[in-house]
Amino acid sequence: MAEAMNRVRARYENEVVTYLKDKFNYKNVNEIPKLVKITINTGLGDVKDNAKSVQQAVEELKTISGQKPLQTLARKSIANFKVREGMVVGAKVTLRANRMYEFFDKLVSIALPRVRDFRGVPTKSFDGRGNYALGVKEQLIFPEISYDQVEKVRGFDICFTTTAKTDEEAYELLKALGMPFAAK
Repeated sequence: MAEAMNRVRARYENEVVTYLKDKFNYKNVNEIPKLVKITINTGLGDVKDNAKSVQQAVEELKTISGQKPLQTLARKSIANFKVREGMVVGAKVTLRANRMYEFFDKLVSIALPRVRDFRGVPTKSFDGRGNYALGVKEQLIFPEISYDQVEKVRGFDICFTTTAKTDEEAYELLKALGMPFAAK
């Protein structure tokens, strides 16, 4: 997969930088937006009673991202949800550098096209500060996940953090990198 990582990074350095510099008239090279990190997060609230199920979900996230996830714990007890302080309620992975580019390439070129009736990712998921969030409904779109070994279909959130100052800059950056946005 080292070639896939180089493909996205090379595209950024060779094509995207000059495209963004021309489009937004940047004076300094450091002003040009870039992808900083990708965060993958999943909630495990439904598996609070089954520790084996938590391990299965963490293992799936590890397989998808190529990095060991951090288990997130409940900060306080909530009786209505049967959650106690310190229980595992989620898992997250923060990808940077080579793993980030590798995951981005896998998501855009392999996983998203496998989504049924895929017409592009929504353009309304920018946060106003140049970051983009994407929700995935099932982990089965990734080729590493075997359908037979999936205990429960789980979704997760993917957050793309960029150095862009505006949503328009972030949109152009991600689109130039290959993100398949839906028609506006």
